[in-house]
Amino acid sequence: MKSYIQQIIAQNKKIENIKAETMKAEIENPATGNNRRNFLKKTALGGIALGGIMNLSIEDTLAQTTAKVSRDSKPSELKITDMRYAVTSVLGGTAIIRIYTNQGIYGLGEVRDGADVRYALMLKSRILGLNPCNVEMIFKIIKQFGGQGRQAGGVCAVEMALWDIVGKAYGVPAWQLLGGRYRDSIRLYADTPEGRTHDEQVERIKYRIEDQGYTWLKMDLSINSLKDIPGTLVNQNFWKGGQYDMRDYMGYGNTKHPFTQIQITDKGLDELVKIAAETRDHIGWDIPISTDHYGHFDLNNGIRLGKAIEKYRLAWLEDVVSWEYADQWKTITDALETPTTTGEDIYLLENFKSLIDTHAVDIIHPDLASSGGLLETKRIGDYAELNGIAMAMHQAGTPVSFMANVHCAAATQNFLALEHHSVDLPWWEDLVKMTDGNPIIKKGFAPVPESPGLGIELNEEVIKEHLDRRDNSFFAPTDEWNEKRSHDRTWS
Repeated sequence: MKSYIQQIIAQNKKIENIKAETMKAEIENPATGNNRRNFLKKTALGGIALGGIMNLSIEDTLAQTTAKVSRDSKPSELKITDMRYAVTSVLGGTAIIRIYTNQGIYGLGEVRDGADVRYALMLKSRILGLNPCNVEMIFKIIKQFGGQGRQAGGVCAVEMALWDIVGKAYGVPAWQLLGGRYRDSIRLYADTPEGRTHDEQVERIKYRIEDQGYTWLKMDLSINSLKDIPGTLVNQNFWKGGQYDMRDYMGYGNTKHPFTQIQITDKGLDELVKIAAETRDHIGWDIPISTDHYGHFDLNNGIRLGKAIEKYRLAWLEDVVSWEYADQWKTITDALETPTTTGEDIYLLENFKSLIDTHAVDIIHPDLASSGGLLETKRIGDYAELNGIAMAMHQAGTPVSFMANVHCAAATQNFLALEHHSVDLPWWEDLVKMTDGNPIIKKGFAPVPESPGLGIELNEEVIKEHLDRRDNSFFAPTDEWNEKRSHDRTWS
C-alpha cells in the first residue's frame, strides 16, 4: 500500500481513537450524570462483541442494542404494497422513491443522479407482496435488472429502501443490521468544481475549509482548462462542438479514453502542474487533495500527467481510464507513486474483483447507488480489505443516498472518506430531517445516526420547492407499474 494511503488511514484511526477515549473517560468519570452516562453508552455501541463494548457487560450491551425494538411490530408479516417517487432537481434530476408496506412503515431509496426513475419503477411488479425484511432474497430477484453505471440505479434504490424499512421494523439503525459500526462519524471529502478563474477557485476552497470545516477536498484537474490555451493539446479541434453533450453517442463525452488520441503537450503539462501547485500552496500539506475529471486521453498521457504532479502528494488520481481496463489500470498504478482509484460506475462485487485481485488500483471507489446498495458495497469493501486495499466512496445525490452511504461507511473497516457533491447547494441539507435531531453534516463529518433505518424523514415542503421541472409529480400513484408482464428467469 502506498505511503500516502497509510498516512490517511493512520490519521483517520487517530481521530476515531481520540473520540473513543474521550467518550470512555466521560463514562467512567464519577461526576457524569446517569442520563449522560446512559446516552454515551448507547452511542458507543457498534456490534455485540465478546465482553461488551466500551467496558459494558454483555447484559448491558444486549439491553442497549435491543432497547428500541418495537415489541408490537410484526416484521414477519410485513408486505410490500406500493412504490412511488419524486424527482428532485439535484444534479439535473435525481429521483427519491418510497416503498410502502401493509403496516404503515415505508422506506426511502434513491435512483442515482442522471438515471431514469423508470429503472426503479419497472421493479415494482417484481417486489409487490414480498416481505421487505428478506433483503438479500429480493436483491437476488432484481439484481439481473441492474447494470454498470446508472443502469444499476433502480436496483440500488430498492435495496436502500428495504434496509430503511427493516431498520424501522426492528427499531435499529441500518449500520447495526450490517454487523455494527467501526466509527461514530464519517469523514467527508468535498467536491470542488473548477473555477472560471484562479480567484474563483480560491474562494471555493476557502468556503469549504474555513466556513464549512472540511478536512479533505477533491478538485478537477482537467484538459478542459487548456482548451483556450494554444499549443497545450494535440488533436483537440476534432472534438470541438458539443464535446460534452452526453446525448451525442459518437461525441467526445461518450468516447472511451483510448480512442480519442488527444495528447497533452509539455506546455499543457506545465499548465496543469501550475494548477496543482497553486492549490497545494493555498491549502498546505495537512489536507488531502484528490483529483478527477482529467479528460478522455489514453494511459500514456495519464502516466505523464501523474508523474508531473507526483511531488504534490495528491490523495489519489481518479478514473484516469475507464474502469473495465484492469490491465491498463495495473500499468498506471505500477508506474506512479500517487495512489490510483476507480469504481464509481461498477455494479456488483464480481466486477470489482479483477481490479482488487491484481492490485490494479490502490483504492476502490464504489458509488453505493451503482455498486449494488448497502450490503453489496460493504461486501466490496470487505473483499478489498482482505487484499490490503482501502475504500473511498463516491456520492453525488440527495441526502437519501448520502445517508445510505453513511451507514455503510460506518460498518466498513477500510473506509477512508465519503464524497459530498452538493456543498454549494444551500438547501441540500434541508431536503431531509434527521430523526435523531443531529445535523446531517457537522464540520466536515457526518454523525452516524442512532435512530432506526436510515435515520431520516423527508422535508416534503422543501422537496416540493425543488422538484425537477420535467416531472413535478410528488409521490403520485404508479399503478401502471403493478403488473408483471415477462418471465424473468435467466436460465433454462
